[in-house]
Amino acid sequence: MNRRTALSLPVTAGLLAACMGSRVASGGPPPKTRWRVRWCEGLDAVAFCGPLTGQPFYADHYRAELSAFLPRLAPDVVPTLQGLAAESDAADTLLWPWLALLISGGPHETLDDVLASVEGAERTLRPAYEGGAHWEAPAWARFIDMRPRLLLVLRGLQEAGFATFWRDGHTAQANRRLHELRTLLENLDVVSEQERLLGRSLPREIDVTLLQFCRPHGVRVHGQHFLAHVLSSDDALVLTAAHEILHPPFAMDGPAARRCLALLQEDTLLKRILAEKSRDSGYNSLVGLFEEDVVQALDQIVQERLGRGRAASDRWRRADQGMHVLAAALYGMLKGDGYDRRGGVIESWLADAALHGRLASSQWQAAASAVLRLPADRLWTTPDPATASVSRAAITA
Repeated sequence: MNRRTALSLPVTAGLLAACMGSRVASGGPPPKTRWRVRWCEGLDAVAFCGPLTGQPFYADHYRAELSAFLPRLAPDVVPTLQGLAAESDAADTLLWPWLALLISGGPHETLDDVLASVEGAERTLRPAYEGGAHWEAPAWARFIDMRPRLLLVLRGLQEAGFATFWRDGHTAQANRRLHELRTLLENLDVVSEQERLLGRSLPREIDVTLLQFCRPHGVRVHGQHFLAHVLSSDDALVLTAAHEILHPPFAMDGPAARRCLALLQEDTLLKRILAEKSRDSGYNSLVGLFEEDVVQALDQIVQERLGRGRAASDRWRRADQGMHVLAAALYGMLKGDGYDRRGGVIESWLADAALHGRLASSQWQAAASAVLRLPADRLWTTPDPATASVSRAAITA
């Protein structure tokens, strides 16, 4: 998955009203969010490719599992996988989340299903990928180019007995957690809150696939389907749902986004953040950081209205080396405007903010300072390379 590249058509407030109105023609409230929660061996095999690369960002979460499984693998599997990861890093792409996006468009329940889907990708995977919001022709060409090596890795997992290894990892504790999450989510209406803040209609169904090997990511794949760690806390699971479905909040190539980005690209603080932060955190371009921070500002409001989540100041001082300063600013301005209570069309709100100077450095940094309770000259501290780590706390299990 590209670290954040997806497009969406803007929807006017009038169209939203029409869509919402069609749902409630009978005079009743719109239907609640409908959740489907399950396990998935196939996507867990894809996720396990992250730790198997040996990259500390993934491997540090799974040292015991790697010690148990690595001796089972043929000698060429890990070097091949590391080569694929290096190519993906060069393309500014997170390897296993991107593969999960593509593979989720076809049969993927088991590792055998995943192998068959990759082998017949033109028939099984391309239609969903090409018809979705994340389609990129060069990325598809890259996938086809890597397919022989990916199949080597997947067959290596199969021959090493991944399916049995995966089933053995389903402890009684994990099964209890599956039941707990289904109970928690049954009455949690995330989508209604997201529609209110985006200003457009969304499908009511959310699919949650619980994985053992996806840390530290929560990942959105096709449609309103996301992947989360099975032992995520309640708040982390709600955060993943509240966050991922908001991507993209509106078209990042549309006029409102272009206007905002034209202003923010001159901001000295944002230039420093992009230059000094860890690349492992993703969001290594201004457009990626801007989209992510808009979504974080909105998901914080969703969480608060659902009675979940951390205090905004604590969240953004600590997450991802503290780089989401703009998210704190947008959140503060939205709250100050009463947008959290009233709702609206976020694309229009941002276009108006850009037009009236609210994205000038002095304006948005003052808003961030108020939310973070930090002086304006301490909104960002250059990380120490020897100790810096990233949490991706906006979407982490």
